[in-house]
Amino acid sequence: MTLSRRDFLLTASAAGASLAVADAALAQQPRINLSQTARRPDKPNVILIVIDTLRRDHLGVYGNGWMKTPALDQLGRQSLRFTRATPEAMPTIPARRSIHSGMRTFPFRNWERRAGNGSSVWGWQHIPDDQPTLAEQLEKAGYETMLVTDVPHEFTPGMNFSRGFKLVDWVRGQEGDPYRPYWSVDPFELQKFMWRDADGQALTTKYGNAPLARELRQYLANTQDRRAEDDRFAARVFRSAARALEGIPRDKPFFLTVDSFDPHEPWDAPRRYADAYDDPGYDEPEPVTPRYGSSDYLPERQLQRMRALYAGEITMTDTWLAFFLDRLHQMSLLDDTVILLTSDHGMALGEHGALGKPAYALWPEMTDTPLFIRHPNGTAAGEARDYFASTHDILPTILSFAGVEPRKETDGSDLSPHLDGKAGTVREHFTSGLNDYVWVSDKRFAMISRNDGSEAKLYDIAADPEQAKDLAGDKPQEVKRLFDLVLKDAGGEPLPHYDL
Repeated sequence: MTLSRRDFLLTASAAGASLAVADAALAQQPRINLSQTARRPDKPNVILIVIDTLRRDHLGVYGNGWMKTPALDQLGRQSLRFTRATPEAMPTIPARRSIHSGMRTFPFRNWERRAGNGSSVWGWQHIPDDQPTLAEQLEKAGYETMLVTDVPHEFTPGMNFSRGFKLVDWVRGQEGDPYRPYWSVDPFELQKFMWRDADGQALTTKYGNAPLARELRQYLANTQDRRAEDDRFAARVFRSAARALEGIPRDKPFFLTVDSFDPHEPWDAPRRYADAYDDPGYDEPEPVTPRYGSSDYLPERQLQRMRALYAGEITMTDTWLAFFLDRLHQMSLLDDTVILLTSDHGMALGEHGALGKPAYALWPEMTDTPLFIRHPNGTAAGEARDYFASTHDILPTILSFAGVEPRKETDGSDLSPHLDGKAGTVREHFTSGLNDYVWVSDKRFAMISRNDGSEAKLYDIAADPEQAKDLAGDKPQEVKRLFDLVLKDAGGEPLPHYDL
C-alpha cells in the first residue's frame, strides 16, 4: 500500500502551524528514491516505534474527538490496531525489557537494586545476559540493526539495551540525564514551573521537592541552548531516524527502533501546542511535571493546564512522527517495511484522584496503550482486535515477519496471525504490575490490588468502562477469582516483596 504525502502531512486543516514546522524542515531535505537503483531485500524491513507515556484514549483512531494527532491517527487507520493492549510490566525499563527480550518482567522475581542504576522501581534492571535481544537475533539473521532514542535510562551504567544494534544514536539531555552542568541554571528559574501554596511551599514535584527540583534544573541546563522547535527532543529523534535510513543499502533488510521519550514529562513543547488545548491567556507557572501521587495538591486551574501541556506534547511528537513517515514515503520504504508502534504506559492526570505514575494508579489512564501493526500490503488495515496484546509479544511478532524462529523460552506470542483474522494464542485474561501493585482483567472485570491481594478494587468494565464504581466489597468471590489468576501467571507462588 503506497501512502501519499498528504496522508501523513495533513497540513493546516488538521494541525495548523505545528505541521508547517515539520513541513518546512522537510522542504530543506533532498528528494530521495533509492528503490530505483537497488534490489529490494528478500525479507521485509521492520521499524519499531516506541512513544513513551502515550495514553490510548488520547488518539483519535481510538475514539478521541478533540486531540490533534493526524499522523498517529492516519498510521492507525493504515494498521491493524489492538484495543486491549497493556504493558505486561511498567514503567519505562520493565516495559522495554519485555519489548527487547520477549520475556515477562512481571512479577519482578530476582530483582536487585544496584547502586547507581537510577531507580528503586521493581524490575528496573538490565536484560539478563542469557536472554538474546530482538536486535541480536535479527542481526544474526542478516538485518542491519539501528537504534535511535532519547530515553536516558537505557544508557545508565549496567544497562545493556543497545545489545545487537550496529548503529546507536543516543540523543542526550532528557529528564535528569547529567549531560550539562546543572549549576549553570539559576535555581530561581524553577519558579516558572512550580506552583506554590499559601505558605510558599513548591508543590509541583515528582517524589519530593528537592529531588524534582534537581532533576528539573538538570533538564533546564540540558536544554538551555534550544532556539527552535527542531531543537526539541521529538524533532531530533525522528529527524535522526530518517537520516539513519537515507544511505542504507537497499539489498539488505533493516531493523530500526525509534524510541521517543516524548511525551514523557517535562511537558515543555512550544507554547502554541498547549494553548491549542487551553486558554492562550494563561499566565500562571507552567506545571510541566507532576508530583506522583494524589492530585489534590493542585488547584483545578493548574490541573487543567497540566492536561493541556500533556496534550500539547503529544501533538508536537505527532508532528515529528509525520515528518519521519513522510521521509519513509519519499524513500519508497513504506512498500516493503512493516511498522509497529506502541507505548510503555500512560499517565494519570487527575482521573481517580491520581497524578503521574504512582504504583497504585493502574486504571485505564495508566494501563491502556496503543499498539499498531502496519503491513506493507495493507493487510487488515483499519481493523481492530480486542486481544490482550502486550509488550512481550513484539519480539516474536517481529521475528515472525523476518522468518526467524524465536527460542522456545520466549514468553510472548506472535501477533501476526491476527492480520489474517486468526486468533493464534488465546488469552482469556491478562495480568500486569508496577512495584507492589498488580492489575488483572478478563474483559468483564478489572481488578487492582497489592501484590498480596490486599486493598483490592474491582470494576465491571463492560458496564463501567471508566472504572468509577468499586465493586470489591460486593463481589469478594470475583476478587478472589481474579487474584488467583494473578498467582497462576506468577507461577503459582506468592509474589515477591522488597523492602526499599
